[in-house]
Order: sequence, then C-alpha cells, then structure tokens
Amino acid sequence: MNDPIDLKLVLDFLKGLQKNNNKAWFEKNRPAYESARNQFEVFIDQLIVGLGSVEDVGGITAKDCVMRIYRDIRFSKDKSPYKSSMSASIGPGGKKSTRLTYYLHIEPPDDSMIAGGLYMPDSSQIIKFREAVDRDPKPFMEVISNKTFKQTFGNIQGEKLKTAPKGYERDHPEIELLRLKQVIAIEHLTEAQVLSPKFGDHVIGSFTAMKPFLDYLNSVIG
Repeated sequence: MNDPIDLKLVLDFLKGLQKNNNKAWFEKNRPAYESARNQFEVFIDQLIVGLGSVEDVGGITAKDCVMRIYRDIRFSKDKSPYKSSMSASIGPGGKKSTRLTYYLHIEPPDDSMIAGGLYMPDSSQIIKFREAVDRDPKPFMEVISNKTFKQTFGNIQGEKLKTAPKGYERDHPEIELLRLKQVIAIEHLTEAQVLSPKFGDHVIGSFTAMKPFLDYLNSVIG
C-alpha cells in the first residue's frame, strides 16, 4: 500500500452528519464533505491497486466504486436525506458490477465493516446456491471452514427461512445452509482499526481472505 490516508477526516465529518442530518447543515459543511469524500476516494484507489495483485478488477477507479451519500427516501419512513456512512463496492464494474464484489463500509463510531456475498439475492441466485450445496456441499464447506476465512469473518451470516425451502427435506444434512436467504461474510471494524496506519493493508488482507468465498458464489450463480 502507499502512504496511509488519514481517515479521521472521514469519520469526523460523518459524526457531524449523524447529529445534523439535514440539507441546511450539509450545504454549510459541503467543503468538509468534499474533503472527506476526496480522502475516501484516494483510499479506495489505493485499495484497488493493492487488490490488483490477487484480483483483476478491470481498470476501475474509486469513482466507479464509491456509493452516493444521498439516500433514496421515496419509500422510507426515515426521511433523513443523507447516509451516515461512506462505502464502496470494489470489483469489475465497481458499483455497477454484475458480479459479487468486495464491500467496504465506513461508519462511526464502531459500525464500519468489510463484507461480501449474497446480500440481496434474487430468487434465481439463491436457488442456484441451494442447488450447488445440495449437489455437493464439500467445495463450499472447504471455503467457509478455511482457517484464515474463519479468523477473519467467523461464521457466514444472513437471514434464514423458518423451515426447509421448497423441494428440500427438513432433515437434509445441510439444512442450515439451505435455509439461508442471504449468504454473507462480514468483518466488523472498530474506529481504532479504521484509524490505524495499517488499515489499508488490513483491508487487502481481508479481501484476500474473502476471495475464495466470492469466487465460489460467483461460479455457482453465474
């Protein structure tokens, strides 16, 4: 990684936004937002370079990956206009990728995370995952039981059906996997970790540990 970026600027701006989530405050503090976003984008560009040694991300830049800070409030009871976080989806195509990508989320004080997987899968994707597990669970079990993966992400997470999915028996040997409606790896991060000068290296290490997980899911969902 290059010289570390000071993400304190990002965290400080987001802390202020959390307390003042309104257009008037945001516009008054737009220069601080622009500075924070610039720092975050520089950091993401560094991650893209670092990730290039293990993943072909197709010449993307931070601008392809960083999510908008504006919330879609059309169908939400929460009318706060801004997200209290900065995040990026890193992979071929960035946030418009047709594949599962590496996700970095920065949110103070201790709600930052590294994540990836089937977060909002459509029905065909989760069906393909279940079919793959039913056909041969060994490849996926090897991925999620890998020592480095377990140390980084623990157990896979996601909402589950209350009972067996249609077409599968309740006593299926892999019923806990088959019940999943989401298949997610998450590493929660503290503010101290985000502010560490080695944070960039940490993120690349976590992305590297996640790669076999994403590779498996991308291969089975097509």
